[in-house]
Amino acid sequence: MRPAFSVIFLTTLIGVGQGLFLALFTIETYASVGLLPPQSGAFFGRGSAIAVGFLCAGLVASFFHLGHPERAWRSAAMWRTSWLAREVIALPVATGAIMLYGLVHQLHWNIVVPGIGTQLPDGLSLIVGAGAVAATFVLFLCTGMIYACIRFLQEWATWLTVANYLLFGTASGFVLASAYSAYQSPQLETFLVTWATIITAAALVTRVTSLIRNARIRHRSSLQTAIGVRHARIAQTAQGFMGGSFNTREFFHGASPMLLRSLKWVFLLLVFPVPVLLLWAGVLSHSPVPALAAFIVQYCGLVVERWFFFAQANHPQNLYYQVIS
Repeated sequence: MRPAFSVIFLTTLIGVGQGLFLALFTIETYASVGLLPPQSGAFFGRGSAIAVGFLCAGLVASFFHLGHPERAWRSAAMWRTSWLAREVIALPVATGAIMLYGLVHQLHWNIVVPGIGTQLPDGLSLIVGAGAVAATFVLFLCTGMIYACIRFLQEWATWLTVANYLLFGTASGFVLASAYSAYQSPQLETFLVTWATIITAAALVTRVTSLIRNARIRHRSSLQTAIGVRHARIAQTAQGFMGGSFNTREFFHGASPMLLRSLKWVFLLLVFPVPVLLLWAGVLSHSPVPALAAFIVQYCGLVVERWFFFAQANHPQNLYYQVIS
């Protein structure tokens, strides 16, 4: 498939925002039972604002993929059968829930028992945060299933697609949370770096598993089935017309196999070992700069990974247009 950078930035940016919020809520949950020092409302408020910023940036990027952006609202109409329509609904819901979570902390809203006047500490933020967590995971599911439900693209049609979207987004969010805590609350950095390392390692396992799976795929379609001719040996020598077409532009990336192999190793390095090493270098040096560098490096790697993800999917129509492609 031909990768669309609008979709690449949509999926990577909203993944960062979702992961950052999950990191913030994890901090609050641990602090509520005394496993971490409590943080100020401003800490969660600013962090939530950054998460909402990434989610909104992803939403803006998605509009560049639409032929008629003014009709974008119609994309939610088929929510009963379309995972894309469900994502269109889930994205603003999750964004709104995270925004409300940040406001609860920033404005110090809380639950007051009527007639008693006793406030339940952190009660409202935990309730709102739990709802936002549910919305965040629904959004991860919808985004991943947009691609996993396409059965004729065998590289995508696996549970690993959903798992990779979930783990990549969460890992990048925890890496960003590590950088954020390094500047705002250094006592949390080791905790977040540890979780970022664990989640990044889990993402490495699922992504390598998907790479191995895709390398061993035996495609159901063939040149024989593409043109409806049952013969043991068929050699296509011409496409049938001189110029390109919608099919040759939209369903094939045009990159060489060598470039694909190179990009695979590029994102495997940038997404996994390099950010982890930078994170722990920041912990050991007590400097916030390596953690910020880790996020930048990993995000660049995620852009490459997402490009590779789209490019690796082999649309069956390419079997017919294999000469031009």
